[in-house]
This record gives sequence, C-alpha cells and structure tokens, in this order.
Amino acid sequence: MRRALKDLKIILLANLWTVPVFAALVGALFYFVAPPPPMHAHMATGFEGGSYRQFAEQLKIALAKQGFELTLVTSTGSSDNLQRLLAEPGEVQIALVQSGLEQQLPAAQRTRLRSLGAVYHEPLWLFYRQGLDLDRIADLQPLRLALGGAGSGTLAASSAILTANAITPAQYPAHWQLLGGTPAATALLAGELDAGFFIGPAENPLIQQLASHPELRLAGFRRAAAYAARLPYFNRIRVGEGLLNLAANAPAQDTPMLAPAATLVINDDFHPGLAPLFLDAAREVMAAGSLLDPPGSFPNAGPLTFELAEDAERYYKDGLPLLQRHLPFRIASLADRYIILLIPLLMVLFPLSKAIGPIYQWRIRARIYRWYKYLREIDRTLNADTPAERLQDEIGRLEQLEVQLAKVEVPLSYSNELYQLHLHLRYVIERLQALQQRQRQLG
Repeated sequence: MRRALKDLKIILLANLWTVPVFAALVGALFYFVAPPPPMHAHMATGFEGGSYRQFAEQLKIALAKQGFELTLVTSTGSSDNLQRLLAEPGEVQIALVQSGLEQQLPAAQRTRLRSLGAVYHEPLWLFYRQGLDLDRIADLQPLRLALGGAGSGTLAASSAILTANAITPAQYPAHWQLLGGTPAATALLAGELDAGFFIGPAENPLIQQLASHPELRLAGFRRAAAYAARLPYFNRIRVGEGLLNLAANAPAQDTPMLAPAATLVINDDFHPGLAPLFLDAAREVMAAGSLLDPPGSFPNAGPLTFELAEDAERYYKDGLPLLQRHLPFRIASLADRYIILLIPLLMVLFPLSKAIGPIYQWRIRARIYRWYKYLREIDRTLNADTPAERLQDEIGRLEQLEVQLAKVEVPLSYSNELYQLHLHLRYVIERLQALQQRQRQLG
C-alpha cells in the first residue's frame, strides 16, 4: 500500500506540467463562452389594473418558480412601452405591445426590436347605444365617437380601421373625441357619447360591463376578412352568441370581430437565452386559455410584427431546449453554454492525453539516464595514463553520486533501469580502482 502511494506521488509529480496546460484550456473556455443569462429583467406592462398588468403579474409568478425575478414597470400602454424599449439607457428589456403599433416606428427603430410572439388576443370592440343605425364604419361620422386615448393602442387600431375606409385623421368630425378606457366607458354609459372603440380581452371588467348594459350593443365587422387582408396585424375571430354575458345574451348573435394580439417585444438588452424561459412561462399562464382563446393556442409566432427572435423561433419549432426539460433553468442554461465548447476542448485534450504517456516515460527515464552522461565521459577520458590524483578525485565523486542515486525514486515498473544504473556506476568505480591499483604496482 505504501509503495503504491509512493508510485502515485511520483506519477503526479512527473505530470505536474499538465496542470497549467489544463488550467489554460479551462480559462479559455470560460473566456470565450457567452455569459449565462441574468436571473432578473424589467418588463413594461401598462397601467395598474389593466389586462397587460394582470398578464404580467401571472407571468412573474410563473418565472419565480425557476428562481427568475421579473420587475414590473408601470406605463401608460403600448406606445409608451415601445418608447421605453427604445430608450437609451434602457430601463426595460421586454414589454407587452399591441400588434400593429410597430407601423408607427421608423424602419431604423423597428430593426432594433424583436418579437417573442403573441400571448393572447385583445379584440377591438365597438360599442354603440341602442336604437342607432350602425351598419358600416361610414355610419359613425354623425355620431359622437370615442376613438381611444391619445397615444393609446385603441387609437392606433381605430385609426387603422377608419383609414382603411378612406377616413383619415384630417377628416375626423369635430365631435369625435380622443378618449378611451374608463372615461370613455363612463361617458358612453351616461349618454354623453353615442359609440366608442375599446381594446381588451373578453374577460376585462370594463368590456364585461359594457357588454352587459341593456342600452348598449356590440358592433360586428362583417368585412373582417377584407380588413385582415389589408391589415395583417389583425386576426379574424368570432364572438359567439352569449359569450360575453349569458344572462344578458350578449352579444345577441355570433359576431365577427377583429383582434390585434398582445405581443412580447424585446430589445438588444434582453439576453437571448431567456426567450425559452419566458415563452414557457407564458404557455403556463395561458394553459387554460380564455373566453376567446382555446387552451394551448398561445403563445404563438403570429401575427407578423417585429422580426421573430431566433431563440423564439427555435422554441416554436422544437420546444424547450433538451436540458431545460429536465433541469432547473439556472443549471440548464450554464450547462447548455459550456457544453457547446466541450467538443473543441476534447479535441485538444485527446492528443494531449496521448502525449502524456511518452512524456511521462521520458521524464522518469531522464532521472536515470542523466547519470549515464557523466559515466560515459569518465569511461572515455580515463585510462592507465591518468594521474593518480585525478583517479582518486573521480572515484570520490562517483561514490558521492552513488549515495545520491540511492535516494532517487522511480515507479516500480522502472526499477530494473535504476538497478542497472547502480550496477554500471559500481562497475565504473571498480574500473577506476583497478587502474589506481595498477599504477601503484607499476610505481
């Protein structure tokens, strides 16, 4: 046992040169590999109590299960969220944005943002007071109409619908108002408005209140296919009879609708490795679906708004990365990145490992063979004519070497070579002594 430990010690000492080499390779691995994704991010969500905020709060809970911290940043809505994503320095890395708002941005700004996909439908609702004749969009012109708040997603959507009907902002009647949300709903219910555009999911309390009010009706978009063909960021959906309120049977019949989508938009500060984590959390939030969205239908890659992020595209095609299916995100993301460089590292280590054996043999034998150089020089230069004083000096040196050689340690498998050196050293000492003895006899 003691001998085995001694051999192991010798082997380790002989291969100490591999330690700095391996350290350099590992250092290069950590230097060149992409850093792991951060475990926190800031998300612009919209106003308190809004549908964006409600979705974001559920997303935050789902992400927290993986140890990820999501900070929610209140905003005034989709347009504000876009500006926050484009701001320098960036306060947020991800935001909820209504599809279609990207049309407001210059091309240069649009290329700075990417989409992770849509997470739910948020239909464009047009409610009007009972008794009014509203068959086409042009019929809105004489009515007191709420278009949506200034800079809101509602205004962007309603303006797109009106423009498609050749009604431009310059042609808006003076009695149309830039009003949206709760103020517009309050004015509509009070009779101060005749109609109003609203955006939000079917479960939104404001939409539910308007749908169930006996003096209001929901307008449908009979030409929804034509709108969707011209405005690809709108989806055609159908709101079934009684879907919004069964007791009030609202709406009274199946109603074709147009729906932008709430999309997750990211900027360059968003780490691409977080895309599968966010999309899987969004899938968990939307697993049960909604009144309008069947279970499992979101998130998805449409509609076409900003360019889809590569990691998001990969998620929709293949699902979660393999390691993230079985390991916590923090561990899987680290392993996923370092495993990429494992193959080139092995390609370096494989020939290195093959070189260890020959180098090890050379280093062990070098402990033995370096003594032979001195023996050979003595054997070549000393003879019967060598002065007695020099012979005596060399014998003394060789005897000292013999003492030193006794302290040399080599593995058991190399002992035969060490013992041969002992024999050869003793042979040279005896040869010199014989020359010395002959000189004495001749003298």
